[in-house]
Amino acid sequence: MDLFELTKALVDINSVTGNEGACADFLRTLLDDRGFAVELQPVSPGRANVLAFWGTPEVVLSTHLDTVPPFFAASEDEEWIYGRGSCDAKGIVAAQVTAAERLVAEGVPDFGLMFLVGEETISDGARVANQSPRGAKYIINGEPTDNKLAIATKGCLQIQVRTGGKAAHSAYPELGESAIDKLLDVLEDFRRLPLPQDPLLGISTANIGVISGGRAANVIPDQAQAHILIRTVADSADLRREIASLVAGRCEFEIVKDTPMLEMQRLDGFETCVVAFTTDLPSLSRWGRPLLLGPGSITVAHTDHECVRKRDLVHAVDLYCRLVKRLKER
Repeated sequence: MDLFELTKALVDINSVTGNEGACADFLRTLLDDRGFAVELQPVSPGRANVLAFWGTPEVVLSTHLDTVPPFFAASEDEEWIYGRGSCDAKGIVAAQVTAAERLVAEGVPDFGLMFLVGEETISDGARVANQSPRGAKYIINGEPTDNKLAIATKGCLQIQVRTGGKAAHSAYPELGESAIDKLLDVLEDFRRLPLPQDPLLGISTANIGVISGGRAANVIPDQAQAHILIRTVADSADLRREIASLVAGRCEFEIVKDTPMLEMQRLDGFETCVVAFTTDLPSLSRWGRPLLLGPGSITVAHTDHECVRKRDLVHAVDLYCRLVKRLKER
């Protein structure tokens, strides 16, 4: 199976977060047939990371198996491969497997592959993997960076806020207490909250991604909630305190995820960039010094027109091979 066929085969396996089992089984069989020492590392029922080693791993290539919803299958034209996960991150999986095959053919020893579940939500696969490091000196994570070596990523602070009220007939609002009105007031104040900036990463950004609540149009709502995600550029402690002060006595709030920003090394001969997204790397601190590079553009990830350019997949294979060899010489 060549690089493009492997990409399409992976895209055609529905692995929306929580449903990664079939994709893990596919890769386990594929890598076992190629002579790698392969293991499935359980994360939760029906879900497992895939670890594959060629000797004792000094450098590990890694990315994630899960995708955001909704699933849609692969298609292609002369220049592009389309489909859910084509750039985030099934094409990257295919490029890393193809690079590993080339490294084996060239007689390069002692490297590994690690494909993780749950990156799109809470990085539970990465956290499980971090409990069992294998002595690697470097980990090369794959995310869509336009084949540039990312030298910094933003962090991610995810918050859930909940308000309560009192249900009543909407014709008699004075008998009730609207949880949605309370929530809107909190969110309006949150939108005015100054966010930190950084010379390298720029300004923090916030997204109110989900709002829900109420029972029916003719019922005063007795409950409401919102999910907020902030892309952070500094330690989040001060920001968490400001948010706690803003919502005190007004609603309940919960920190769902708090992933720090990350700075990484440069390497001569590799074009660099800074990215605003967050990766599994902060949860993989025991797998060696981190690097981040992959084919595809983050601007089409999570969209209904997700795609990856074929020539960028080919170039990524070359880059991954160069990176592994360079790092093994250090």
